[in-house]
Amino acid sequence: MIIVGVGVGPGMLTQEAMEAIKNAPVIYSSKRALELASDHINCETREIKNYRELHLLPEDAVVLSTGDPMFSGLGKFAGEGDRIIPGISSLQVACSRLGVNLTDIAAITAHGRGASLAKDTLVQELELGKNIFLLPDASFGVAEVAAVLFKMQVNARICVCENLGYPNERIASGTVDTPPVVESDMYCIVVVR
Repeated sequence: MIIVGVGVGPGMLTQEAMEAIKNAPVIYSSKRALELASDHINCETREIKNYRELHLLPEDAVVLSTGDPMFSGLGKFAGEGDRIIPGISSLQVACSRLGVNLTDIAAITAHGRGASLAKDTLVQELELGKNIFLLPDASFGVAEVAAVLFKMQVNARICVCENLGYPNERIASGTVDTPPVVESDMYCIVVVR
C-alpha cells in the first residue's frame, strides 16, 4: 500500500504525490482528499469505510491522506513495507502564514484523543517554553486553550487558522482575555509567545 499526503488544501500536492496518484491502479480515499487530488486521478476510486482495516487493502492500493500522513494522518496505519509519501501539512502552512519557525513549536493533536490528554500535553509543552500548534477537538478548542494559558499566566497570542489553502482561508488572532472566534469546522490553533 502507498499512503499519499495530498496536502491541507488545493494546489498543495507534491510532484511525488501526483506521480503516485496518476499511476495508481485503485485509490481509497475520504471525500475531501479525493477532491484535493481529483485532477490527477485516472483510475477507480473507493471511499474508505473503516480506517482500521486499511491493512486489508491490496498491496498496490493507493490511499489518500489529507495534509501529511505522519501528522495526525493515515500514516499510523502503515505496515512494514508500505510506502508513505509526505504532504504539506496544516502545521507547515500555519507556521508559514504566521512566520513561526517550526523548530520553536510543539505539535499537539486533541482530535479524537480527549480533553484531558490534550490539556496535559499543552501544559507540559508550555512549561518548556514552546509555541504551540494544536489540532482541536470538540471537547478541546480555543476556549479551553485560553483557560489553560490564563491559569498558567502565559502571555501569548492565540491564532485560529481556518480553511488553510482554500479561497476562504481565514486567520484571526486574539489574546488570553479576548481569544479569536472560530467560524469554521476546519481549523487549527497556534499559540505564539
